[in-house]
Amino acid sequence: MDPPATLLLLLMSAGTLLQAARGAEKVVALYGETIVVPCDSGASPPDDLMFIKWKYEKDDGIPGDLLIKHAHKDKAVVQATDGYAQRVGIDDKYNLLINQASLKDQKTFTCMVVSGSNLMEYPVSVVVHKKPSSAEIMDKPAVLQKDKPTTVGTCVATDANPAATISWKKNGELLVADGRVVVITPSMKVDPATGLSTTSSTLQYAATKDDVGAVFTCVSTHEMTSQNIDLEPFPIHYPPEKVSLQIMSKGPIVEGDNVTLKCHADGNPPPHSFFFYIKGQKMPVKNVDTYTVTDISREAAGEYKCSLADNEKMEAFQKVAVSYLDLSLTPTGKVVKKVGDTLSVKMDKSSSEEATVSWTKDGKAVKEPEFSKLTFADAGVFSCEVSIPGVARRRSFELVVEGKPVITSLTKHRADDAKYKVLTCEADGVPEPNFQWSVNSTNEESTYSNGKATHKITVIPKVNLTVTCRVSNKLGDDVMSINVSSVVNEEKEGKGSQEETEDQAKLIVGVVAGLLIAAAVIGLIYWLYMKNSRQGSWKTGEKETGTSEESKKLEENHHTA
Repeated sequence: MDPPATLLLLLMSAGTLLQAARGAEKVVALYGETIVVPCDSGASPPDDLMFIKWKYEKDDGIPGDLLIKHAHKDKAVVQATDGYAQRVGIDDKYNLLINQASLKDQKTFTCMVVSGSNLMEYPVSVVVHKKPSSAEIMDKPAVLQKDKPTTVGTCVATDANPAATISWKKNGELLVADGRVVVITPSMKVDPATGLSTTSSTLQYAATKDDVGAVFTCVSTHEMTSQNIDLEPFPIHYPPEKVSLQIMSKGPIVEGDNVTLKCHADGNPPPHSFFFYIKGQKMPVKNVDTYTVTDISREAAGEYKCSLADNEKMEAFQKVAVSYLDLSLTPTGKVVKKVGDTLSVKMDKSSSEEATVSWTKDGKAVKEPEFSKLTFADAGVFSCEVSIPGVARRRSFELVVEGKPVITSLTKHRADDAKYKVLTCEADGVPEPNFQWSVNSTNEESTYSNGKATHKITVIPKVNLTVTCRVSNKLGDDVMSINVSSVVNEEKEGKGSQEETEDQAKLIVGVVAGLLIAAAVIGLIYWLYMKNSRQGSWKTGEKETGTSEESKKLEENHHTA
């Protein structure tokens, strides 16, 4: 054997020992994608590289060549003769490229690096993964049965590697199979052509009434993805367990009302045929759950019952109380009486419970009326109201008290600086009285309400006079007089008093002016006297002081002035 061949053999033996020491690298590829198998984990080749060769282990354990790439040549030489011949390639980093990855590519590929000084082998184990297709739920039921295991659905996740796992949740909580309420049946199949796995899981569930509205969820879990599929809530069917009877009334039942009875059972679907027992009579109804008693009377009060049409032992009872109230009042309508008459008022009532009685007169609360001697003030509309919860009765009468008119007031009024006077005559009387005055007038105004009449006139009296107001109706009349002074005289009296006031003011001013003039004259005289006295002293050469008696007289004159 020549020396180069011997060297290559020795290098291959040494490389094999190194491969066994290092172990195989692992690469995860995606199904249908290109597999990239690195040589020596992507490390740079040695400087004295001669060539790199890729090979693989066949299904029967015999190694097979894929391709070889010499260091100083641009293209690799494909050595594979099987299906890899059209699928393999190599890049500039000496990575092995395998197109259209499938599960058949899950094997060990070896990169052999041959240099001038060594030979190394780097095995790489390839694993191909595929995420499952979108999971779906089949065999969904229309309803769930209470306390009976019913198939909720079969959840399927197809074509995966590794196989997907499937679990179930209810309202977000993981369901655990117990063989009684929760039954979960898993299964898995492998496609012999592709090697991909299909996982399925069937859930059976024994529902309760509390599961109404529950949401079941299939959870598909895979290394590459996870998916949740929610089911719409299922109706829960169960037979009736309880029957109830309702009185469909918002308040107390009053005699004369229409009363609706409703029979309800808690089954699902609910029953639609019932028997109603009305005062001993059995009344069947179909496709409805109500029965109406029209124009109920007080005699109809008592116990009522309903039952299922197909199971009369399932029944319910309810007592019905009927409220009633009777009221009579004497008198009623319009009552006409004379002043001084008597009137008897009588009220009778009958009710199912204690009643409240109230009286009003013209809308204002009063005590129960008693009339021993009628007056005009007694007239009005009297109303009696009697009530119990849910029921009220009202009766009323209008009392009219007639009598001859009586004048209650006769007044006069004059506004400041006005040239006229307003006379007002007020009277009580029914029917409405007529007014007559003893003077001519203008601007007449009349009002009449609740038996009270008021009449106003405007007059301009030029002389003092007595004015008479007369009121009358069909039952009599009344008269009252008042003295009215002349507007002209009042104006003269007003002017006279004003002139007298002005004269008094002038007199006062004159007196004050006279006093001031007198004081001025006295002061002037005193000044002249003092001047003459001083001039005499200067002419005689006498001293100006004088005697002590003269000084006293001068002081007295000075004080007097």
